[in-house]
Amino acid sequence: MKPSTVDRDQIAATELVFAGERYDDALVASQAYAATTGALEVHAFDQDETLMGTGTLALELEDQIGLPDAVLVAVGGGGLAGGIAAWFSGRTRIIGVEPELAPTLALALAAGEPVDAPAGGIAADSLAPRQIGQRVFPIAQRYIEAVLVTDEAIARAQRALWSMLRVVVEPGGAASLAAVLSGRFQAAPGSRIAIVVSGGNTSAVSFP
Repeated sequence: MKPSTVDRDQIAATELVFAGERYDDALVASQAYAATTGALEVHAFDQDETLMGTGTLALELEDQIGLPDAVLVAVGGGGLAGGIAAWFSGRTRIIGVEPELAPTLALALAAGEPVDAPAGGIAADSLAPRQIGQRVFPIAQRYIEAVLVTDEAIARAQRALWSMLRVVVEPGGAASLAAVLSGRFQAAPGSRIAIVVSGGNTSAVSFP
């Protein structure tokens, strides 16, 4: 279906602005833009509507395969993992996987509250906000287990997804599989686990 004239006008009027090198840089720039223009803000992870939206992934997963024994999902600010965890609400294990160089969830769980974390590594563009989300944290504290993986493990998972399945995924999206391939998460024999793979902000030729 071709877009209508209105759709074309809206597309033509869209302005895409790149700001900073990390998520927090872009967030600050977007908040400043919204403050001066009145634009509607949609937070990438720390907003109720965002969490409800990501929770639908868990709903669809359960509809398709029933209740898995564990779900592994990458964590940056925690919007995706938080929505999934809220849906299952303790009925299965939720494993939040994050890079060792950007441990926002692990540090928050250890401190008992969101705290500033390093923002480095190959997945920093998607998994390295300064802190876990304020709305996400109570959900994570109750339902999510943190597992850390190395950059090398993430890169191997990226290559494995491409070589075996021809799936192109950014480093952040490959982190969940990295936990399994590296042995950081070990499933019990006979258990069924779901691995959330997300993010196509890369290309096969750019794999490390």
